[in-house]
Amino acid sequence: MILKLKPKLKNRQMTRISPARMAAFEILTKIEAEKAFSSVLLPYYEEQLAPDDRALCHELTLGVLRRQIYLDKIIENFTNNKKLDAAIKIALRIGLYQLIYLDKIPAYSAINESVNLVQKAKKTSAKGFVNAVLRRATREKIELTFADEIEKISIENSHPRWLVERWKRQFGFEETEKLAAANNCIPKISFRLTGKFSRKAVNEQNKIFSKNETRFEKSKYVEGCFIAEKYDAELFALAETGEIYFQDESSQMIGRAVDLRKGERFLDVCAAPGSKTTQIAIQNSKFKIQNLLVAGDLHFQRLSFLQANCRRQAVDFVNIVQYDAEKTLPFADESFDRVLLDAPCSGTGTIRHNPEIRYFLNEKDFAELSAKQLVILQNASKLVKQGGKLIYSTCSLETEENEAVCEKFLAKNRDFNLIKPDLPKLFTTSGVFARTFPQRDEMDGFFIAVYEKK
Repeated sequence: MILKLKPKLKNRQMTRISPARMAAFEILTKIEAEKAFSSVLLPYYEEQLAPDDRALCHELTLGVLRRQIYLDKIIENFTNNKKLDAAIKIALRIGLYQLIYLDKIPAYSAINESVNLVQKAKKTSAKGFVNAVLRRATREKIELTFADEIEKISIENSHPRWLVERWKRQFGFEETEKLAAANNCIPKISFRLTGKFSRKAVNEQNKIFSKNETRFEKSKYVEGCFIAEKYDAELFALAETGEIYFQDESSQMIGRAVDLRKGERFLDVCAAPGSKTTQIAIQNSKFKIQNLLVAGDLHFQRLSFLQANCRRQAVDFVNIVQYDAEKTLPFADESFDRVLLDAPCSGTGTIRHNPEIRYFLNEKDFAELSAKQLVILQNASKLVKQGGKLIYSTCSLETEENEAVCEKFLAKNRDFNLIKPDLPKLFTTSGVFARTFPQRDEMDGFFIAVYEKK
């Protein structure tokens, strides 16, 4: 790969740092230093940017995260493995990403602004170094060598080697290769309507759906789910007014698996931020007088966000409770007809949307998480009425957090039976579980198990 550098104009003044690049640099710095999440930081920064800057910030942040190991390997080759300060490395990643992946950005602009970023970070002495490395990338062919096929997948798709090896053991080499590649694809936009939208007059609803500037289609698998190729101004406007809610198709599938009926009581055990709580409440809003809907979580800040989410989607009739689900839950035994445990997990199924997750995890996390999941599942099971259902789900791809947890629970709780989730046959595994996969379904990877109490 050879990148051509446009001729530098004489007496060109150094370009100031664009708001988009400055925001991306700050976000990536926080993620690197604090293990912060792009899904939290991006909305905060983007709401302060103009639309064009917002789009570039989004592209740079997620693009760099998706290609981080690959970009770092190129940097190592061009610097002879020199140890670099974090700010310098992040500026180089941003510059390289633009040079390699963004054809519409002039090379001089990408280089100059990365140089300016290190100056802004008070690393003035590194300006010449950053300039030299990035200009070298425009002149020389990028050629990487790999020790074996696993390393090739790891570097080319920017996944830690240990994670690639783990997936190979679970899914085989070919599926792992496809999975790693799929995790770096930009996902389509999935959304659903909120309670606020349903309160609009029918003619107003039809008017919104008939506009040409927003193009979307109905999901083939999830009733009430819509899919768009990309964000646009109208979708953003509808989301900002609380009339639609962005939620992955597979996540919505879990909400649809909760078959709450009139008069039944429902508990979402680990509910924040409220995606599934609000979806289920909207699906059953016609029962809001007869049904008791309860959602809980551990931290006050997360509960505040959950409450705001319910109000924004016009389902503020949900009852919100603070508790520690790893301890005895504050409800009488057998007090709910349906209990959903969307358990805290590694999130390996959501790497498409949260690319930094792959860098935060280590192998010991899975054993710790599975032990925690089993404790919470055991506590949640006590609240299920006879004949009621307990739905267990994660956004993890790992057997250790999914089938293994379910089998351990079943071994100790003979009063529960696993039953087949009411989902399309495509997603069922082993006859009683359901899974979605990014590389197969173009959705995030989710796991679903449904228990019925005898």
